[in-house]
Amino acid sequence: MLKNTRISVISEEENRGSVEFQVFRFTNKIQRLTSHLELHKKDYLSQRGLRKILGKRQRLLAYLAKNNRVRYKELIGRLSIRETKTR
Repeated sequence: MLKNTRISVISEEENRGSVEFQVFRFTNKIQRLTSHLELHKKDYLSQRGLRKILGKRQRLLAYLAKNNRVRYKELIGRLSIRETKTR
């Protein structure tokens, strides 16, 4: 039930091209693929797709952290994502 409220909150207040919405969509795809891979451990093509989506989300989060730290902190708090490591 919490996921549905999170979906409506983000999709209504953000436009579809915003970084926040894109990260939200990637997070949903990651959750869906992760549950799929728990059942199908040898689905290597889905594993590759998951790694690509993780990389895209990581790049978007790095962009957002660099340009607007407040929005970044709010987004990772709202989506329950760990903060990325800095080098």
